[in-house]
Amino acid sequence: MHNKRQFIMIKGRNIVIVGLQPWDIPIGSNCKNIAIELSRHNKVLYVNAPLDRSTYLKGKDDSSVKKRISIIKGKETGLVQVNENLWNLYPEVLAESINWIGSSRIFKMLNKVNNRRLADNILNATKSLNFDDIILFNDQSMVRCYHLKEYLKPSCFVYYIRDNLSTIEYFQRHALKMEEELIAEADVVATNSEFLAEYARKFNPNAKFVGQGCDFTLYPESSTVQISEEILHLPRPTIGYTGFLTNLRLDIKLLEDVASAKPDWQFVFVGPEDESFKKSNLHDLSNVHFLGNKTPESLPGYINGFDVAINPQLINEVTMGNYPRKIDEYLALGKPTVATATPFMEYFKDYTYLANGKDQWIEAIGKALSEDSNDLQRRRREFALSHSWTNNVEAISNLIESAQKINYH
Repeated sequence: MHNKRQFIMIKGRNIVIVGLQPWDIPIGSNCKNIAIELSRHNKVLYVNAPLDRSTYLKGKDDSSVKKRISIIKGKETGLVQVNENLWNLYPEVLAESINWIGSSRIFKMLNKVNNRRLADNILNATKSLNFDDIILFNDQSMVRCYHLKEYLKPSCFVYYIRDNLSTIEYFQRHALKMEEELIAEADVVATNSEFLAEYARKFNPNAKFVGQGCDFTLYPESSTVQISEEILHLPRPTIGYTGFLTNLRLDIKLLEDVASAKPDWQFVFVGPEDESFKKSNLHDLSNVHFLGNKTPESLPGYINGFDVAINPQLINEVTMGNYPRKIDEYLALGKPTVATATPFMEYFKDYTYLANGKDQWIEAIGKALSEDSNDLQRRRREFALSHSWTNNVEAISNLIESAQKINYH
């Protein structure tokens, strides 16, 4: 989505957004960013997933669970205004935990009951907000929101795909088949990678890749971003990564091999580690530095201290179609970036160095260090900034407008 903007934002509509991530999730969320962008010109109701009985029983000491229990018991209102045009609904219903059920027939019957309860709650909220002629936007909530098109009767049903969930055990029992059916019945299917669009087109030929948004408010020109003190004292060059350090997505063996082969390069990792990273040989290398988890606001100061930014992904079902938002963050600060050559990274090939294996990675990092220039930094930043949430939501809006013109005729 880095071409000249050609889309127009939908305006004056009533939009109900459902998904897997609640509004009070402590990490970044595509769905929340999309909701905020849509609310600039439309009225938006963002619906949290209902509290399920298993979480209710196991998590009573958790503050977010306590809040939901209080709302279900009628002690607090479930409808909260976020801004002038955006409301967040905490469902006042308890969903039965049914994913463990082996019988497809019984599962579907009970899931329909869960869906009906949630739909009634949503309808009460839309009535109080005077929402009519709604657009339903579903961010991959394929089970708990499976029947919402039937119950809410939207004028347009948008199904949004941002992750390949087929590798996650929870979804493998019942949900994947349900997602296929939701994709097939959607008026609009929008994805954040071409890999996911190809998957969706098996069930709906009109599925489209709409790109990805990124919040660049924390990423001004690199010359205005103060480099973190923790980076400043390190020898150069510094090769850095920001984000969750997990062996589900990142190639630990590759990092060990490259860091061992290039002792004069300093490797900096900013973010929390899983157990595999904590136990890795990386901790035994003097040129490898783990700086721990940092606030989102402080990350630009770390990235700006990198001579080369990296994303050493494994190639697997999780990463093949994954849009790595950190690449846009690296490029927004003009950083030369080396990444594993996954299928989706071809999208960034003109602005990043792509490599597979130790030798290619060492060569690519060396090239990134030697070729960097002010002109390349400017081009990287311009490309990244084209991936704004405004551009992304305008692309989705264009699909909605096109679908509704077809429906009206």
